Amino acid sequence: MRSSSPRRRGPRLVQLVIFDCDGVLVDSEPIANRVFAEMLGAHGLPMTVDEVIRTFVGRSRDTCIAMAGDMRGCPLPAGFAADWDQAFYAALRRELKPVPGVREVLEGLTVPFCVASNGEPEHMVVSLGVTGLMPLVQGRVFSAAQVPRPKPAPDLFLHAASTLGVAPADCVVIEDTPTGVRAGIDAGMRVFAYAAGKHTDRDEVARLGAWVFEDMRELPRLLEAA
Repeated sequence: MRSSSPRRRGPRLVQLVIFDCDGVLVDSEPIANRVFAEMLGAHGLPMTVDEVIRTFVGRSRDTCIAMAGDMRGCPLPAGFAADWDQAFYAALRRELKPVPGVREVLEGLTVPFCVASNGEPEHMVVSLGVTGLMPLVQGRVFSAAQVPRPKPAPDLFLHAASTLGVAPADCVVIEDTPTGVRAGIDAGMRVFAYAAGKHTDRDEVARLGAWVFEDMRELPRLLEAA
């Protein structure tokens, strides 16, 4: 007797949306890249903002500092991280805005969501506080400091999903860099790449397997389609 073919499963419903922070919820990437370029120049590693974007975007602070030390041939001074934080936070408090449309999206989402970022925990507190978004994500903010490896490893996204009790295949990640997209794909999650900023390599995130979009207000429709 001929066996029947296996039944094809339909698409899995989205049970959790995992947002990156910088460049996805808050428009901090231009500020971060400018301040980092200024500080590197002051320590003997002159780089343009575009060069900083191509080299460091999407990586954790400590990874960027280590990479810069390798590039200059000796480690950056021991106090560089603290000086960077002070300069960056001061600029955030003066200039930072939420990504256009993101507040309305978060307020209207009908599925659970959280934040998972390579950023330092204090940086996220400042960024989400300055922009008024913290009340919308309070208690659901995850940092790479909580896992052994930052993005592009999948550890952070898997940690967020496990903590909130959702299978990776039922999660959608919203990212803006190849580093984050790679982490989401390797975690077994569906990934949308928000590509409104010039720091986002649209071709690369698409090649890695992300759906690319440029207006955050499109996200609810995209999630329905997912």
